[in-house]
Amino acid sequence: MLRLTALEARQGASWAAARLLQMGVTPGDRVAIAPHNEKDIDQAQRQQSSIIMSVWGALSVGVIPVMVNPDLSERERDYILGDCAPSIVFDTTASLVALSSSFQESCPLPPYPLPPYPLGRPMHYTSGTTGKPKGVWSGVLTSKAAAGLWATEIAMWDCSSRDTSLVHGPLTHSGPLRFAFYTLLAGGDVLLPGWFDAELHAAATAEHRPSIAFVVPSHMQRLFERPGGLAESPYRMLVHAGSACPPVVKEAIHEWAGPENVWEFYGSTEGQFTSMPGTQWALRPGSVGRARPERELRIIDGTIWCAPPEYGYFEYWGDPEKTTAAWRVIDGKRWFTAGDLGRLDDEGYLYIEGRREDLIITGGMNVYPAELEGEILAFDGVHDVAVFGVPDERWGQKVCAAVVGNVDLNALTNRLRRDLAGYKQPKEIFEVEQLPRTASGKIQRLKVAGLLGLE
Repeated sequence: MLRLTALEARQGASWAAARLLQMGVTPGDRVAIAPHNEKDIDQAQRQQSSIIMSVWGALSVGVIPVMVNPDLSERERDYILGDCAPSIVFDTTASLVALSSSFQESCPLPPYPLPPYPLGRPMHYTSGTTGKPKGVWSGVLTSKAAAGLWATEIAMWDCSSRDTSLVHGPLTHSGPLRFAFYTLLAGGDVLLPGWFDAELHAAATAEHRPSIAFVVPSHMQRLFERPGGLAESPYRMLVHAGSACPPVVKEAIHEWAGPENVWEFYGSTEGQFTSMPGTQWALRPGSVGRARPERELRIIDGTIWCAPPEYGYFEYWGDPEKTTAAWRVIDGKRWFTAGDLGRLDDEGYLYIEGRREDLIITGGMNVYPAELEGEILAFDGVHDVAVFGVPDERWGQKVCAAVVGNVDLNALTNRLRRDLAGYKQPKEIFEVEQLPRTASGKIQRLKVAGLLGLE
């Protein structure tokens, strides 16, 4: 288990910043952080360390890292790299390590003096009803706005130099990366396992006694399912998000860590909405909490809208129409929505209501039916298709598809395995005679599972 201290991370970030400037990048440029998964655990840990330092260094000089999920297929990677037009692509562990290393004979240079906080946040890609992934772009922040962005979160999670954070998810994802930064910026340490493994993480929990972790529910479920159980919880702050947490898993987390030490938050790639301490969840089962600091929530026609602080503004990279649809001005404030549905009670606690037809959350990963349906419709013999989620105890939802036509399902499955990331691939594909549609012809995805007897 690799331990990265705040001092080591800051030093590596200062070298990365200096080297990027020497390479000729300028504020507002994008660099792609796009390494492939490592099979050797030591290399995987080095990759995680170098990602943190490279991202920190880039943001310190106003260069925005574009985080590319290593689980994507080559075609999916190529789309993102072509769309974001990066000045430089770091696609190997070696290139990231070299970027944040303290000395290279080929280009010796002094370290860059880092600002108090990174001047922005990385760009992550999200999809939506159109099926085409779009980058969530926040641009380069002023020093004041950057302090608001990072200091507010550090204070909310009460991070300090006494903390050690254990990373559970990939650092190309926003949640794991953000919590690593909160801890390091506060002066604490981060434990880098290389990848998630229930045995490895259980051992690290017992041996290193981390005080903070960000997880998705499937992480905890896999830890609880281990033979022999878990050692006593070391966490003062165990935070989960990413997908709906089954009540039985939530109760197990509370019993193990104590509800006073468990927090949930609701957010999206676009922005953060709420937070919820475990002690309040016990009183309001099903709620995802109240508005986070400096934010307001409203429900308009059943849809959740949020008024963020100025440092929370964003646009969809290269898509002004999609950006315009996500924002509106109400009472002189800018409000955005990610399209989720919900309700607020009289005390301002938010409840997510129903299911969105255009989003499946499986193991903390977002899968957009429109994107997958487009892939399947392009396959020979497919006349119609509906992609939908089915409740699953481990993953929250599992991805399924129903197709109409004369289709070789084995060939279709092999094609999807080649072209799509593993988490997007349907766990099951069903052949049906027809799909339920509205009078206007829109597929009713939420009815498909019931018609197949899967609910």
